[in-house]
Amino acid sequence: MGIVSKGAKCDVDGCSNDGARSLNSSKVESAGLRIKTSAKKAVLCKDHYKEWKKETKEDREVERARFDRF
Repeated sequence: MGIVSKGAKCDVDGCSNDGARSLNSSKVESAGLRIKTSAKKAVLCKDHYKEWKKETKEDREVERARFDRF
């Protein structure tokens, strides 16, 4: 059972929604979201996950392009 399925709440400051995804904390912070935990994984609700996806779209495309090349 994962952390989200156990009922974890969103780790973004000021948010108390139920968690939908867990991501690496450093990746979440690099996207500009302030989190209230110092753990390796940060839990994001559906709205903050969508915001994280929008902020990191270009970086993720570049990362995928590196592996698709060969």
